Amino acid sequence: MMQINVTGGALDRRELDAYVARANSRYPVGTVRALDVHVDGDYVDLKYHLAARPFSRIRRITGYLVGDMSHWNNAKAAEERDRVKHI
Repeated sequence: MMQINVTGGALDRRELDAYVARANSRYPVGTVRALDVHVDGDYVDLKYHLAARPFSRIRRITGYLVGDMSHWNNAKAAEERDRVKHI
């Protein structure tokens, strides 16, 4: 459930539902955790608070692009362990 915070004025439910629908169209459903709506006269500022996404590093090791070496066999792991690392 998305948390909605309205400051600076009041909005009707239909307008808030339109802002939630806009957030869900821009980002995958469930990604937006909170929505801050600041009313400034005829203008509205929207601020999305997104859920953290896992980050995985991809490196080039021994000619292959890999995220991790958990699926490598012993020979390929030994090749990586024995290579010269340039700092």
